[in-house]
Order: sequence, then structure tokens, then C-alpha cells
Amino acid sequence: MDSTTTAHQVASFLLETEAVKLRPEQPFKWSSGWNSPIYCDNRVTLSFPYIRSYIKQQLAELVKQQYPNAEAIAGVATAGIAQGALVAEQLEMPFLYVRPEPKKHGMGNQIEGRLLEGQKVVLIEDLISTGGSSLKAAEAVRAAGAEVVGMAAIFTYGFAVSEENFRKAGIPLHCLSNYNALVEAAAEQGYIQKSAMDTLAEWRQSPQTWGV
Repeated sequence: MDSTTTAHQVASFLLETEAVKLRPEQPFKWSSGWNSPIYCDNRVTLSFPYIRSYIKQQLAELVKQQYPNAEAIAGVATAGIAQGALVAEQLEMPFLYVRPEPKKHGMGNQIEGRLLEGQKVVLIEDLISTGGSSLKAAEAVRAAGAEVVGMAAIFTYGFAVSEENFRKAGIPLHCLSNYNALVEAAAEQGYIQKSAMDTLAEWRQSPQTWGV
């Protein structure tokens, strides 16, 4: 299955499971303070066995194709943990996960699992917005002495700021689906009116100022 077909299929699944909600006329408020016509929680897909399996298989294929030298899979807490574990199982690779910050008790670990010096790691995320939290996880893996060969995610908004952040960090990013595929699928399936597509395009161009 080619990447365009996969992107459309994943977008359709996100809409079908209501992992993604599109509401141009009644925007959501993100934790960043941005107003947004879209809300995405890909963890919802874990409750649907067929869709969960499809996403697992496609992420595993993406890792094999884009990062053939990978030696371990790391989930980015919290939403990337389950997805990462599924992918690691599919690929029969070691798995670990990365917390946003070290624990304040016990061993004080930020990385849970066995990470080896020089190990080539692919991080798994469910969602990429600005890339800030994802890249902090990558920094933690690098600081522990391993090599981050790239990141794979279910969905990206495709913001210019995230593309620039990943470029500066020197970390390749590949995602199953994206904002354009989602909007197209939503219009085709009647989740939104075609007249709302201009609004959605405007938001993506300047999400930090949209609706202010």
C-alpha cells in the first residue's frame, strides 16, 4: 500500500473512531492556549482491535522502510507508550519508553527499560504538533548514550514550526497520516462541509494567531 493510500485510510479511521473531532464553528482550546478547529486523541484507536492492528502494522512497515538499521523502539510518554509497545512486538525488537522528565522517587528514571550505549533507537509518537515534547524525549535518549535514528508517528499537523524543529535537531520524521489527508477524508465522508475547508486551511497556516 502506498503512502498516500495509507494516509487516507488512517485519516478515515481517525474520523470513524472519533479520535479526531473537527469543529470549525466552535473551536477547541489547546493547552498551549491556541484556538483550534481540530482536536486529536489517537489513543482512542487502541479500543478498536482491527484499527489498532492496522496502525501497528503500518508503523512497523514504516520503521522497516525508513529506519532499516533500528535496534530498539522507544515510546514517548504517555500516548506513544502503547503504540510503541505494539510496534516493538510486531518487529520483535527491544522496547522502552521515555518520560517527560525523570521520576521524583525510586530510581529517578526518565527512560524505562534497558537502553544500551550506542543503540540505534526509533521513537514512536501518536501525534506531532510543534514537536517540542517529542524532541525532548529524543534528547533524553541521546543524553543516555544511544543514537536516535528517527521518529515515526501516526499523525502530524504538518506545521512549519515542527518541520523546522526536527530539521534543527537532525532527526528524520515520518508519519502515517497528516492534516491534508484528514481534511480531504472529512470532506469526502461528510464530516465537514467543503465550505469549511478554507477555514481549516487558514488555521493550519497560522495556528498561534487564528481566532485571536
